[in-house]
Amino acid sequence: MKKFILKTVLYIFLILIALELTVRALHLYTEDPPRFIDDQGVEKRVPGHNGYAVTGNRNQNFSEFHINSDGFNSFREFEPTKDKFEIALIGDSFIEGFHQDFYDSTGKKIEKALNDGTEVYEYGYAGYDLANQMHLINAYHDQFELIDEIFIYLNYESDLGRGEYKPNKQRIAMLRSTVFKIRDNIKLLAYGSKIGIVEPLKKLVTGKAFQESSEGFETNKITVPKKKDEEYLANFKSLVELYGFDKCKTSILLDSRKTSDSFLEYCRQNEIKYLDFAPAFEKTTKPVTLIYDHHWNNHGRDLIANVISDYVVQVAKNKKCE
Repeated sequence: MKKFILKTVLYIFLILIALELTVRALHLYTEDPPRFIDDQGVEKRVPGHNGYAVTGNRNQNFSEFHINSDGFNSFREFEPTKDKFEIALIGDSFIEGFHQDFYDSTGKKIEKALNDGTEVYEYGYAGYDLANQMHLINAYHDQFELIDEIFIYLNYESDLGRGEYKPNKQRIAMLRSTVFKIRDNIKLLAYGSKIGIVEPLKKLVTGKAFQESSEGFETNKITVPKKKDEEYLANFKSLVELYGFDKCKTSILLDSRKTSDSFLEYCRQNEIKYLDFAPAFEKTTKPVTLIYDHHWNNHGRDLIANVISDYVVQVAKNKKCE
């Protein structure tokens, strides 16, 4: 019996080693460049990291990232001057763009569409909400003062949950914990976590395995209760009051199909510009998001780039700010 147990343990160990080598050889795991909070209280990536982000359980999306010296995934460094025309894209994972090669990002597509020397700086970071974004602009005021046009990506459903920014030090500490370091270094664990294999174990350890789930099926129709609308609008007003909002060169990039009419009306009444990409998405017959993920695919990013570049040509470069 003892011999049988020892052989079983040995075989399991060898199988795990083989699986670990397979996952590494096929690069089935995704890489997540480390995060930190800088002296200005801005959460971002540690500069200088390069690697590959993987989505799906069979490398369904395999894209290269490059973290520049400012701590953001970008094909260029951020060096705004008074002599050039620069655009800033600010947002969450949709702008961070780990689902697309960094050298073919939304920003790069905008530069190609304009083809006039305009530089696009992508301040994207997974998990950013509007409070993060407004704080970022305020914290790097000297840099944004030189940038000519700013587009803030807003997901109405998830980005207006608070009216003041506070750095999430607890999350950074958690991501630096021993448990996460072990997960990141054992690629089989990283892969298993990505595709949900270890989720039952996590629930068992945390005691959630026997709790009934109250989550329903996700639908395409977005409905936000009136009280939430009021809360979101109050948070938006609070952020604008705290951090300011340059109405001349700042536009909110949004999908009107997923945004409250009352919020859009408030923006119109207060001369807060928003750029709606819903018509472009509705008009196309091709998918605009990844099949296995809700982020924009290459075609979706082409459409976003066209919407922004058209606005820049028709409006941004012809207006005068006092």
